[in-house]
Amino acid sequence: MDLQYITDKRGHRSAVQLPMKDWEQIQKDLAELKRLRNKKLFLTELAEAVEELKLIKEGKKQARNAEDFLNEL
Repeated sequence: MDLQYITDKRGHRSAVQLPMKDWEQIQKDLAELKRLRNKKLFLTELAEAVEELKLIKEGKKQARNAEDFLNEL
């Protein structure tokens, strides 16, 4: 990456400039990271739901009524 730093009068870095190509790649990478985080969260919650259904089926946990379920959302 070809970065250029902008500094204040004291020489402290206050900003950075980079080529648009690099910026666009960073944006793509961030979007992909967000997608993967959302996918991981979805899969984790799905696994928890499957486990809860298994416990309900085995009689180890009582099923909730629809109103309680919707209120949890």
